[in-house]
Amino acid sequence: MDILELAKQKMEKAVSVLEENLKAIRTGVANASLLEHVQFEYYGSMTPINQVASIKVVEGRQLMIKPYDKSTLKDIERAIATSDTGLVPQSDGEVIRLNVPALTEERRKELSKNAEKTGEEAKIAIRNIRREANDAIKKDKELTEDENKKMQEKVQKLTDEFVKKIDTAVSEKTAEIMKV
Repeated sequence: MDILELAKQKMEKAVSVLEENLKAIRTGVANASLLEHVQFEYYGSMTPINQVASIKVVEGRQLMIKPYDKSTLKDIERAIATSDTGLVPQSDGEVIRLNVPALTEERRKELSKNAEKTGEEAKIAIRNIRREANDAIKKDKELTEDENKKMQEKVQKLTDEFVKKIDTAVSEKTAEIMKV
């Protein structure tokens, strides 16, 4: 496979991982993706909540979790309570309700920093991919010196393009977090 094409695929993967990580960062609005990373032990293996329960947004600021198997209710409740979501589960024996409180200014700033840190990690991944591609280009003995330079320039343009995508995604998430 072409070095540039491989680098592009890896960079696209890094951006999609970033977007998934940004979805998990809380905003002031209830969203089922808040629980995507919360798992609990179910029949001996760690299982995401969304695979064993329906998650619905109710009234804009509340999530309602209805397990398919009622025996998992306490385990799901415990997993949410011990997770880093900061949400307090309330169970009535049938469903679990999670009230998503409005964020304080301090918490918004903290979450924005978290989003920026996640973006920076993605940029590091992109730069590592660039380095790998450049190393592969340098090792390719079939390329002339001029072709080598042109390929490295193309890799740099690709890197710049993906760094811009990362910046855009992070700034959109930050704006979403800071919106009251």
